[in-house]
Amino acid sequence: MHDYEEFDDELPKSKTQVKQEMHELQELGRQLTELGPAQLAEVPLDDDLREAINTLHRIKSNEARRRQMQYIGKLMRSADGEAIETVLHRFKERDQLHVRFDHMAEDWRRRLLEEGKAAQSDFFERYPQADHQHLRQLVRDSAREIKNQKAPTNQRKLFRFLRDLFMESE
Repeated sequence: MHDYEEFDDELPKSKTQVKQEMHELQELGRQLTELGPAQLAEVPLDDDLREAINTLHRIKSNEARRRQMQYIGKLMRSADGEAIETVLHRFKERDQLHVRFDHMAEDWRRRLLEEGKAAQSDFFERYPQADHQHLRQLVRDSAREIKNQKAPTNQRKLFRFLRDLFMESE
């Protein structure tokens, strides 16, 4: 009885596997070009790749951008793809968390403005660490804005207050 599994690592990669890996690295490179400077600084990149990405942002011509993307793809072959993928995955999770907090803040803002004191009681029960006085003031000011058909300045403040509270709570 032969155990062929022990020899799998020794077999050369097929042309299809190599192409698939190249496409994955090019996609990682493309994702890197979409990051802002602060996020890009957090990614473990060598200097050549970082400079190639910065150069891409300065290029206006479509053809030159295409060639620069090919160059970035080539540089990605020597980059630590797993480390880059880990950081990009962390960014994606953080973005999803921010979206969730935005939805929670919007839902609570709506409830607090529509349901009044009952919603405030529910809110303080769930989030006892919240600044009760400040929240009540924001709700009052927001309700006054709605009643007087004013710009939603305090409603935005209420939203930011709630979102920041949720972010601190996590």
